[in-house]
Amino acid sequence: MNLSRSLFVILFSLGLFLGVSHGQAATIDLISGGQSSCLSCHPVTLDDNHSLSCTICHQGDATVNDLTHAHIGLIIHPAAPDRMVQSCSPCHSQVNDIGHSLHYTVATEINTVRRHFGADQELTSAADIPDNNTPSTLLELVDDLLRRSCLHCHISSPGDDYDGVQRGTGCAACHLSYENGRLKSHVFQRRPADTNCLHCHYANRVGSDYYGLFEHDFKDEYRTPYRPDGEYPERPFGVERHHLTPDVHQQAGLSCVDCHSGAELMQGATPLSCAGCHLWRPGSPVPAANLSEQDSRLFITTRNAGQQLPIPPANSPVHQMFTGQADCTVCHAQWSFFDRGHALLRMDLNEFEEWSYLIVQSSFEVENTLLTNLYGDELLPPVMTDKLTGLEKPGIWLQGYSLRRWERVVIGRGKDGRLAVMRPILDLQLSWVNDQGETVFDSIQGKGPTLLPYTPHTIGPAGAFYRLRLRETPPEPAPSGGKTSAESPSPSNE
Repeated sequence: MNLSRSLFVILFSLGLFLGVSHGQAATIDLISGGQSSCLSCHPVTLDDNHSLSCTICHQGDATVNDLTHAHIGLIIHPAAPDRMVQSCSPCHSQVNDIGHSLHYTVATEINTVRRHFGADQELTSAADIPDNNTPSTLLELVDDLLRRSCLHCHISSPGDDYDGVQRGTGCAACHLSYENGRLKSHVFQRRPADTNCLHCHYANRVGSDYYGLFEHDFKDEYRTPYRPDGEYPERPFGVERHHLTPDVHQQAGLSCVDCHSGAELMQGATPLSCAGCHLWRPGSPVPAANLSEQDSRLFITTRNAGQQLPIPPANSPVHQMFTGQADCTVCHAQWSFFDRGHALLRMDLNEFEEWSYLIVQSSFEVENTLLTNLYGDELLPPVMTDKLTGLEKPGIWLQGYSLRRWERVVIGRGKDGRLAVMRPILDLQLSWVNDQGETVFDSIQGKGPTLLPYTPHTIGPAGAFYRLRLRETPPEPAPSGGKTSAESPSPSNE
């Protein structure tokens, strides 16, 4: 071993044991042909906790300068779900728990949809959703919808091909920063920034509303205002967005992780609640690690910015009167998502003329297929990837809504009997046209209520007319034309 190689090994070993001063980034110096020859092609800056040889995580061979040999056995995404236990858990034992957390399994979401369409068996994880290219039952069609359309936000998927949506997979989805569709830095974030959360929690989903964002209607003439040059504005999240009032906590400087801790997201711990902070009383236990009591007041220290903010106590006697009767959001939600008549069509036939005005619908795969086949010089097959495996499968999932509104906050009853803000989460109509042009399923709806309670992140002052919210408000009549799954239990070739 020559002198320079020996010196590098000694210095590198010292670096592993002594580390770098906390909070500083350490750049590995390039030593051609040595431990860090990877950097001749991949110059990156590493944080002090990950100042390791590239091959520890990515494997390959860092001792050669030849690309072909250097990449033998290379692992491109060591933090991906199928690798994160091997790659990350030796140093981060929390990884062993994340596979059981609801944030990873999305079991609540998938089981809610599957039960609505007749499933009688609960799944423990998205990975357990049955895989079937040619559905023979309605439930199999639902499973195809989940795997290929809904789960593009699961951490096994790198996101859609829009700049604001692309991200890492597995641990990297939350702990590496992406910007404009590319990896911004190889410095791992101990606490995810809100931009990481919005890679998944965009469109008309909780998270996007925290920033006051509401997706435009899909139809081209509703996607305004135009820019001065007559073009549509940028669409980093797939569809243009209305800018409404952000949540008061966002305006105060709180990030998502200030309320949703790693213990909740990775280990399934109980999250902070409105009452836990705002109904706290001096002398009571402090409900979270980033909260503290000072002079009989409760303060929160924001996890990303380190800013200390006082938490205003809910001292009004009204809170004592109605806390047991209504969720806090009933009075304090400024607006809510209310999208009616969500029609979803699996289209295996390459005929898309009727969709020319709905090209943009929050899916790059759909947008690219429609644009190319309607206006391009080639004809793409109607295929869409399985978001769990990345494999292409026949048919694309098209979608549209009958009505998209935010101003009417609908109140109903949750499972606990309390009043809650309701959302038409299960107002779904499923159809399938196969490659022969046969309508196998036609606008099939599920069984049971379509309105479900949810927690809008649009909090603000209750206002003078809050009492008008403290009662059930019937929604507008549902769009007609759908059939229930009971009316159409099996495929129809009419």
